[in-house]
Amino acid sequence: MITVALSKGRILKQTLPMLEQIGITLKDDPFISRKLIFETNRDDLQCVIIRATDVPTYVQFGAADLGIVGKDGLLEHGGEGLAELLDLQISKCRLMTAVRAEDVDAPRTQKRLRVATKYVKSAQRYYQAQGIQAEIIKLYGAMELAPLVGLADEIVDLVETGSTLKANNLVAQELVADISCRLIANAASMRVQHAGISDIVNQLSEQVTRNADA
Repeated sequence: MITVALSKGRILKQTLPMLEQIGITLKDDPFISRKLIFETNRDDLQCVIIRATDVPTYVQFGAADLGIVGKDGLLEHGGEGLAELLDLQISKCRLMTAVRAEDVDAPRTQKRLRVATKYVKSAQRYYQAQGIQAEIIKLYGAMELAPLVGLADEIVDLVETGSTLKANNLVAQELVADISCRLIANAASMRVQHAGISDIVNQLSEQVTRNADA
């Protein structure tokens, strides 16, 4: 049995159609059912639907053989015990820094910037690479509020359309990373279930190419 960990939320809405394109469907509607483990139309494959931040951990420790998760989640996890197999080219966005509109042209002259984000490791790597001292403040939501109330000088967050930033008088500035969904695998599962996993990878790879050409 191959177990695939799927990310909840908007990623799931884009993942399920792609799985259906390669002939994998869930027997129950995950948007209605309260189940955590979902049977599929294939006897050799089941799915678990969990928080995106937990997908790499489930795969790392072998609770799932495969996982579909955003690159942002992989960057935060670190990738230990995982193989990144394929860029699925869905749920595309950018991990960006952002500041208040009135601070766009202000130089980074402070000895230590305060940066609010839930992407702590990615932010730390970015500011270190820029040679900027930054105090990272971990938040779990409403990131745009932090600069408005003086909690932080900048934020690091995912940007898709930029409409939320604009609504809160913030402006995206520097690119930290391009983000899209990735197919990942447990390193041991790659050896034990090589044939089954390779088949899924090949089918998804062909579907990514077809979607790109469409």
